[in-house]
Amino acid sequence: MMVIAKSPSKLTLPEINPGTVTVLDYLIGKFPQIDAQVWRQRANSGKLHWHDGTTITSESLYQPKQRVYYYREVESEPVIPFDEIILFEDTEIMVVYKPPFLPVTPGGNYVNECLQNRLRLKTGVQTLQAVHRIDRATAGLVMFSVNPETCHLYHQLFASRNVSKIYQAIVRIDAGNEEPESGQQWEVVNRLQPGDPRFLMQVVEGAANSHSRMRCLERLQDTALFELEPVSGKTHQLRVHMQTLGWPILNDRYYPTLQPESADDFTHPLQLLAQQLRFIDPVSLQARAFHCGYTLNLATGLSEKVSWQPECISGLTLSKVGK
Repeated sequence: MMVIAKSPSKLTLPEINPGTVTVLDYLIGKFPQIDAQVWRQRANSGKLHWHDGTTITSESLYQPKQRVYYYREVESEPVIPFDEIILFEDTEIMVVYKPPFLPVTPGGNYVNECLQNRLRLKTGVQTLQAVHRIDRATAGLVMFSVNPETCHLYHQLFASRNVSKIYQAIVRIDAGNEEPESGQQWEVVNRLQPGDPRFLMQVVEGAANSHSRMRCLERLQDTALFELEPVSGKTHQLRVHMQTLGWPILNDRYYPTLQPESADDFTHPLQLLAQQLRFIDPVSLQARAFHCGYTLNLATGLSEKVSWQPECISGLTLSKVGK
């Protein structure tokens, strides 16, 4: 059964024309994983339009810097059997716990089954907009803008790296590799770029563009619990950096070896948790800090609920969060 998005996706046509005559030609080239006939059918069915609502046809000419809206559709959409939790909401932002396997925004085989669309349906707030991303496989904190007029300020907050992020991860310690001890710390600084296939990242020679800090919290046999702090924000950065140290994150299907494509195994989520966010709010100018309310457990490999009480760390008053 065909699943069609309830709200449109959008893109802005580049200022420099890449050499296409029509909008349709550009979309076919931009998204090679989607059959050209699918785009033609969308155009013929009136499923493409400009920002003002005017329909884009198969003959509509390329217009630099103009927004194109389209409705994503897939043959069938997986259902993710885990619930998100709204932790905090005011007139400007919403902070949410995202379960593993659920994408933040539409992509791939996911149209309506994503965190953003779930929240729009649950709250009725159609202006909700994710201001940053975490991987589909990763659980933890995601922040949304509620107010379209200030959305750009929160986007910029993350783009300029003015947000402190803390993650937890359970890693695998293979025989023959260095064995981390509780309290040990590491920093990884290197250059990451897309590999083959392009959704995989690889370490290459050249000027560094990625930086992470790691600290071992606890050891248990052939696993260890780490606290991770990404200083930069490259795709899959923490997953690649832990693999670089020789301790891949438990249940990672991408690193160190790409696993064959298969249905999600909901009993073995990636053991990576986006646990804390701290920043100076660009609207209120107040210090904000949020905790997802969960921690990773070495004995079970699953997230467990923890009590989070307000406390003061480095001058920041941490917000109590919960259901």
